[in-house]
Amino acid sequence: MRKWLLLMVAAVALTITAVAWAGSPHFVTLSASQSGNTLTVSGKEAGLGNEDQVHIVVTATAECINNGGHHPKAVNKSDVTAAGDFPVQNGKAEFSLDLTATFQPDCSPPMTVAFVDVVVEDTTNGVSAKL
Repeated sequence: MRKWLLLMVAAVALTITAVAWAGSPHFVTLSASQSGNTLTVSGKEAGLGNEDQVHIVVTATAECINNGGHHPKAVNKSDVTAAGDFPVQNGKAEFSLDLTATFQPDCSPPMTVAFVDVVVEDTTNGVSAKL
């Protein structure tokens, strides 16, 4: 009986230790690609433990850039956000979100769109990274 009790205590201690080490969320990969006025941000997060899903939010500022490579201090600047829930499998989650900027007036050629201050955040775990 005494050996059984010691084994149970040891098993509980191991379980508590494993749970404490299970969650260490971090972004493994992050990438961004742009097509016109749309920015696609993709990535992989690991160290998630036993969660069913994570909520990913991407924010950025889109600026209309002129031929000289400058952003005119006009209204052609837009804050963009995209968010989604992504499933966790084996402590990892992969995600991809599209952010599309709209401008008034339009950002038409020869002007081009540039995305700055791009931030990826897992709001479920409070983890963020800047691209």
